[in-house]
Amino acid sequence: MSVGLLIVSHGKLGDYLLETAAQMLGVCPLATAVLPVSFDSDPDAVLEQAAQVVARLDDGNGVLILTDMYGSTPSNIVYRLQDRYRVRIVAGVNLPMLIRVLNYPRLDLEELANKALSGGRDGVVSCKPVTGN
Repeated sequence: MSVGLLIVSHGKLGDYLLETAAQMLGVCPLATAVLPVSFDSDPDAVLEQAAQVVARLDDGNGVLILTDMYGSTPSNIVYRLQDRYRVRIVAGVNLPMLIRVLNYPRLDLEELANKALSGGRDGVVSCKPVTGN
């Protein structure tokens, strides 16, 4: 048994991130789903879809939900799931965050959320130009 993973994002961002991460790792070790949110989506309908997906992904260990941007529609929708399901939500999903999560599939929900946070933070760096001679 392991934590489930749900990515909720604008458009196909979540699909692209998950596809890229799975190709890089050669495997997707967690039960995973992506829920795209379009700009004209009905938030209540998306909430119901998200609830169904969370219920399907949760094998008793909870579900980590990654969203693309705090305060955006995807984030606001899944925030409403916290009262009904055992979920942890981390906003600001990026490829380093997702790779970190997928590299630690045996962690519990709280530890996996912390890995997501550290992966997101550590994966954002300022790339300075190489100086000559």
